[in-house]
Amino acid sequence: MGGRGSAGALSRHLRNGREADASRLPGALLKRSFFEASPEEVAPRLLGKVLVRRSGEGVLAGRIVEVEAYLGPHHDPPDPAAHAHRGPTPRNSVLFGPAGHAYVYSIYGQYFCMNISCEAEGLAGCVLLRALEPVTGWEEMARNRGLAACVAAHQLASGPSRLCLALAITRAEHNGVDLLDAASALQVRDDGFRVSEALVTPRVGIRHAADRLLRFAAPDCDCVSGPKPGAKGFKGVRVAVC
Repeated sequence: MGGRGSAGALSRHLRNGREADASRLPGALLKRSFFEASPEEVAPRLLGKVLVRRSGEGVLAGRIVEVEAYLGPHHDPPDPAAHAHRGPTPRNSVLFGPAGHAYVYSIYGQYFCMNISCEAEGLAGCVLLRALEPVTGWEEMARNRGLAACVAAHQLASGPSRLCLALAITRAEHNGVDLLDAASALQVRDDGFRVSEALVTPRVGIRHAADRLLRFAAPDCDCVSGPKPGAKGFKGVRVAVC
């Protein structure tokens, strides 16, 4: 990761006890135009941005270090792994609305995953958030996960359901939230941290279109949840992030 420092350096910074000020929101809100592009373009540019949730205890925030792109039904060929590939339904209606909104869905009847809507209204592309590196609110994230406060960074929000648990994100409370509204309880912000390269691999844990290189991760980051370089059968390349 480029910019202010590497992902590993950020983890060491937090472990040393110099956590970000929990009373302040990091950086500035992203603009709507950031998300009004195809998911393949938005996904790598999201790496390094900060997902922020206001809670009763203060502010929870994590740096986005792993994402997956899911394509709208207008793409040729269609993306059969996308929730929107058969068109709008009551469940996926957020995806067909304006860009920059949270689409939260449940899996296994007890966990949640969070996407961000992309493209122009009606086109229904999105980016799934797969992993965060904690920035502030570490102890509350650990409590939300039922873990000890001294838990390692990579155990808090490494995985789409884990990050929702850590930040207490639910479909009932957060589905449809405008992530670009300063009044929202859930926001995506830019604090100036830059990721110069992304590790690009096939998406994780899906059966359809599993070979498409639509997973993007911060290289050499312990908090990434999916396959890592050196693992048996690893398929991936590094690309520059524009």
